[in-house]
Amino acid sequence: MKRNHYILAGILCTAFPLLAQAQTQPADSTLNRTVVVEQEYNPDIPDASKVNILPPVEEPTVSRKEVKYDATMNPSTALQSEPIGAYTAPEEPQRYTPGYVRAGYGSRGNLDLLANYLFRLSAQDKLDLNFRMEGMNGKTDDLIRGGSWSSFYYRTRGQALYQHTFHTLDLNIGGSFGQSNFNLTPQSLIPKQKLSSGHAHIGVLSTDKEAPLHYKAETHILFYNRQQDVNSTGNKETLIRTKADVRGELQEDQFIGIAVEMNNLFYSYEQTDIEADNYTTVDLNPYFLWNTDSWDLRLGAHADFSLGTGTTFRASPDIEAGYTFSDTYRVYASATGGRRLNDFRTLEENSPYGIIRQGKPEDTYELIHATLGLKGSPFPGTWFHLFGGYRNIKKELYHSSALFSTGNEGVEAILYQTANSDNLHGGAELGYAYKDLLSLAFTATGYHWNSKEDFALLLKPVFAGKVEAGFRPVHPLWITAGYEYIQHEKISSYGGENGSLPAIHDLRLSATYNFYKGVSIYAHVNNLLNKKNQYYINYPVQGFNFLGGLSFRF
Repeated sequence: MKRNHYILAGILCTAFPLLAQAQTQPADSTLNRTVVVEQEYNPDIPDASKVNILPPVEEPTVSRKEVKYDATMNPSTALQSEPIGAYTAPEEPQRYTPGYVRAGYGSRGNLDLLANYLFRLSAQDKLDLNFRMEGMNGKTDDLIRGGSWSSFYYRTRGQALYQHTFHTLDLNIGGSFGQSNFNLTPQSLIPKQKLSSGHAHIGVLSTDKEAPLHYKAETHILFYNRQQDVNSTGNKETLIRTKADVRGELQEDQFIGIAVEMNNLFYSYEQTDIEADNYTTVDLNPYFLWNTDSWDLRLGAHADFSLGTGTTFRASPDIEAGYTFSDTYRVYASATGGRRLNDFRTLEENSPYGIIRQGKPEDTYELIHATLGLKGSPFPGTWFHLFGGYRNIKKELYHSSALFSTGNEGVEAILYQTANSDNLHGGAELGYAYKDLLSLAFTATGYHWNSKEDFALLLKPVFAGKVEAGFRPVHPLWITAGYEYIQHEKISSYGGENGSLPAIHDLRLSATYNFYKGVSIYAHVNNLLNKKNQYYINYPVQGFNFLGGLSFRF
C-alpha cells in the first residue's frame, strides 16, 4: 500500500511544475511565436531582437549568361606599325601584384623600359602610375642615297590615374606626358625632330544600376608642341575636349540615349605665311539600344558640325545588329561612320617623320563603314571570324614625299595630305588554343582601293596576312613565333606604270622564361629575314636585331 502512495506522490510532484508553467506561458502572438527550423538558418542580422517578421525566402534562379562578341574590325588604315618595334614580353602584371617592372637592352641600342604600380589607397581609392621608354640608336638603311645612316629614335611616356568610388558614381582624375626625340635622313629638309605632348582630364561615371538615367562625362585638356616644320619652329596645339553620354531605360531591355563630343582647337604657328586655323567641332550621336538573349540592336546616327574651318556639316549612320544562335555563333551587320580629328597626335600616328607645310590638314570623315560578318566557336578552344565590308572616306590622311630646293642642293620632306578614297575588303580570322600549352592564330584580309589621288594609295595594302603561334614546351618557358606579309597597291606615279613599295616580310621570334616567382627573363629577335620593310615612305625598319631583359612582379 505504501508503495502505491509513493508512486502517486511522485506523479503529482512532476505534474505540478508543468501545470504551473502552462498557466504562466502566454499564447503565441505576432511578437512571440515558436518556430521549428528544419534547415540550418543562421543569418547575421543587426538588431535581431527588433525583427518581428520572418524574411521571405525566394527560390534561387539561374539567369542565362550573356555572350558578348566584339563586332568591330580593324580599319584598313590601321595596318601601319610603330616606327620602332614594340618589345613586349608575354607576361602581364597580375591583379594580385600591384607592381611590375621590365627592363631590356639589345643590338642597335634598342631599349625597353616599363614600370607600373597600382596603389590601393583605400577600398574606394586607387592610384595607378605608369612609365615607359623605348628606342634605338644604330645604323639603318638609306633608301635614297644607298648605304646606311646613323638613326636614333626614343619615345618616353608617363601617366597617372586616380579613381575614387562613391556610392553611385566613379570619379577619375589623371594626366600624362610624352616626348619623341629622333632624327631624319641626311637628305631631309629638317635634321631632327622633337614632339612633346601632355594632357589632364577629369571624368565621372554613374554606377547606380537602379537609377533611371546612366551617364558618363569627361573633360580633357591636351597640349602638343612640334619643334620643327617647314620654315617654322615651335608649332603649338591646345585642344579642349568635352564628352558626355546619357542613357535612359525605356523597358528592361530597351534604352535611348545621346552622346555628345565637343573639341575646341587652338593653334600657334611661328611662321608668317600660316594663319592660325582655330576651330570647334560638335559631334552628336543619338541612339536606341535593344538587347535580348539572342538579339542586340543599335539604331543611331552621327550629326557632326564644325565652326571656323572646313566643311560645316557631315552626317553618317550608326547602325549595328547582331543575332546569336546555338549559344556560340553570332552573325552581325553594321553601318557606321563619323569624324576623325587630324590633330597633331593623329599626324604623329600617321607618320612621325611628316612635316606641316601650310597648316594642319582638314579632318577626315568616314561617310560609311559597312560590315557583315560571322563569328563562332564550333569546338572548345577553336574560334573563327569571317567578315567583309565597304568604306567611303572623305579627306583621308596620308603622307607623301616631296622635293625642295635649298641653294645648290635638293632636299626631301614627307608632307601630310588628304584625299578621298573608298575600298572593298574581306577576310577571315582563325584561332585555336589548348589550355595554356598551345595557341595558334591566323588572319588574312584582301582589299580593293579607289582614289583620284594616285599617291594616296602608295602604302595601302592589297593583301595583308599574319600568322602567330605560341607553345609551352616546359611550364616556365613560353615561346612565340610570328610572320606578317603585306602586299602594297600598285600606282603609276611611283616607279612606273606598275610601281609599288616592296612587300613587307616580317618574321620574328620571342621567348619568356619564368625562373623564379615573379621574375622572368625574356628575349626577342626581330626581322629575321633582314628585309627593308617600309611602314613609312623612305624610312625602313631596322634590319635583323635582338633584345633581351628581365621583368619583375611584386
